[in-house]
Amino acid sequence: MNKALQDSLFIYLLRLGDSQLVLSHRLSEWCGHAPELELDIALANIALDTLGQARTLLTLAGEVEGEGRDEDQLAYYRSEREYKNLLLCEQPNGDFAQTLVRQWFMDHYHQLLFTELSQSGYAPLAAFGVKSLKEVNYHLRFSSGWVQRLGLGTEESARRTQAAIDELWRFTGELFVTDEVEDTLVEAGIIPELSTLAPQWAARIAGEVKEAELTLPEQAPYRQGGKQGLHTEHLGFLLAEMQSVQRSYPNMSW
Repeated sequence: MNKALQDSLFIYLLRLGDSQLVLSHRLSEWCGHAPELELDIALANIALDTLGQARTLLTLAGEVEGEGRDEDQLAYYRSEREYKNLLLCEQPNGDFAQTLVRQWFMDHYHQLLFTELSQSGYAPLAAFGVKSLKEVNYHLRFSSGWVQRLGLGTEESARRTQAAIDELWRFTGELFVTDEVEDTLVEAGIIPELSTLAPQWAARIAGEVKEAELTLPEQAPYRQGGKQGLHTEHLGFLLAEMQSVQRSYPNMSW
């Protein structure tokens, strides 16, 4: 693997791993606070699955980088600008509807992406795709089912779900925005061309929104920059909480 390809693969693995780590942390914030016990357990399990995916990806990133950094060092000793996660993942939980809509957007994205990654020319990423797809299929059944329940439920649940869609829609375009990092990996047969996944994602979302008797915003998504380290104000607070113990007691272990 030449240096340019190695560098691109490292950044891409960080982007995937950071997104999963930040999303997992957001979901974990519901532990003990969900509307009912069954949902509390479900969200915690999804958070654990997503954390496991983050660990795999950050471990791979450290191996590709070749500078001796492991998953913990990458997770706890990088600053906000060094994180490469999608902006959608770092958005606050809000109410239960907002958390579900955020997860629903990401689950459809993950199912499409991980299906393609399972055919990656980079064997560790292909293995990750195969394993993680099994988890994502469950996550999607959960989030899609709840979007339907909330949309077709009471007037209040529909209002809150519509508000969540309206609030988070602006961040969804970044899911499919590419730069030279992705272009290099597409050419090498390591990742799929993201632009080919966008129409499938949009069709799935539009179909389920219609079934739930909700609507999509007319304005096109426009927020991006997370993959380049340009984040919203929310990530800094999240990292301060997540990294506080390791920053206070460096290199501690359980």
